[in-house]
Amino acid sequence: MKPDAELADDELHARAAEFGARLLEARLKLATAESCTGGWVAKVVTEVPGSSAWFDCAFVAYSYDAKEAMLGVPRQTLEQHGAVSSETVVEMVRGALSRSRADMAVAITGIAGPTGGTRDKPVGTVWIAWGFGHHPPAAQVFHFNGDRDAIRRATVAAAFEGLERLLAGR
Repeated sequence: MKPDAELADDELHARAAEFGARLLEARLKLATAESCTGGWVAKVVTEVPGSSAWFDCAFVAYSYDAKEAMLGVPRQTLEQHGAVSSETVVEMVRGALSRSRADMAVAITGIAGPTGGTRDKPVGTVWIAWGFGHHPPAAQVFHFNGDRDAIRRATVAAAFEGLERLLAGR
C-alpha cells in the first residue's frame, strides 16, 4: 500500500491529466503565477506527457520585487494590501494572462508556514485567483490546516478545482 503522500500525488497528477485533456480539446492554454506553492501547480502540469500542447508558462514570483517585475503587480497594491490578499492575487492572475499566450490562468499567494503568519493572516491562509481571457478574475481565500507540505498540497488541489469550474463555465 502506498503512503498517503504518494496517493495524493497520484490524485493531483490524474487531475492535471484530465484537465489538460479538456484544455487540449478546447484548444486553450494555461499559465500559472505561483508564490507559496513555489511552482508546484506547474510541476504537476508538466509531469503530464504532452502538456506542452496546452501549458504555456509559469511564473514563480515569491518576493514583492518579483511580483512587480514579472507580473506587473503595482507596488502600491503590495504595500497597501500585502502579498497575501485578494487585490494582489487578482493582479497576479491578470499579469499571467497579459504576459503569456495563455487563455486561462491561476494565481496563488499565501502563508504556508511554519512561520510568517499573523493574527489577521494565520499560517494556512491562501488566496487563489482564476482568470479566463478578458473576463474579470475570480478570487477566493482558503484556510488550510497542517504542515507546510499539507498546506501547499491542499492549495494545488484547490487550484485545479477552480480551474475545472472555470473551464466548465466558460
